[in-house]
Amino acid sequence: MLASTNGTILPDIFSADYQGKAEFCVLLTNKNGCGARKKAEKKGIPSVFLSAKGKTREEWDAEAIHILQEYKADLVILVGFMRILSPIFVSVFPECILNIHPSLLPKFAGGMDTDVHAEVLRSKETETGATVHIVTEELDAGPIILQKSTPVFPDDTPETLKNRVQSLEKEILPEAIRRFLM
Repeated sequence: MLASTNGTILPDIFSADYQGKAEFCVLLTNKNGCGARKKAEKKGIPSVFLSAKGKTREEWDAEAIHILQEYKADLVILVGFMRILSPIFVSVFPECILNIHPSLLPKFAGGMDTDVHAEVLRSKETETGATVHIVTEELDAGPIILQKSTPVFPDDTPETLKNRVQSLEKEILPEAIRRFLM
């Protein structure tokens, strides 16, 4: 797993039943103090910090690939990971990288965090949601595994939408992992 943020969804991922087909081997992060590290370590999953300071995206990705291969990772799950992966990274794990995106792709592809929710509001959308997709070289354009929607209310703010969409993410990412593994 790759993470940059609090890892709000991690307890839901860890507690899901994958019928013995999933073993979480490592959490790799580019943010040393992110909450995801604490959640992984609490669950007994090794956590590795890999600084991006002074490195190109390709250099960081090459080091990340090496670490994931050392841990024998064969599925990479992006959980609040706030970096765009290089084509080299994607080619090493072809069709084996899952990402959760806070919109109903293809709408609002390329955005991150509350920026996506603010754009949903500016665009006067009547619904939004979350999407789990396979990562490809084209940003947020890989095959969709699962989506779930929620209405947009007139009094919504980026923060209220984020909270509601995160609730959807907690439902659909474990289910998408299950579907991917089966």
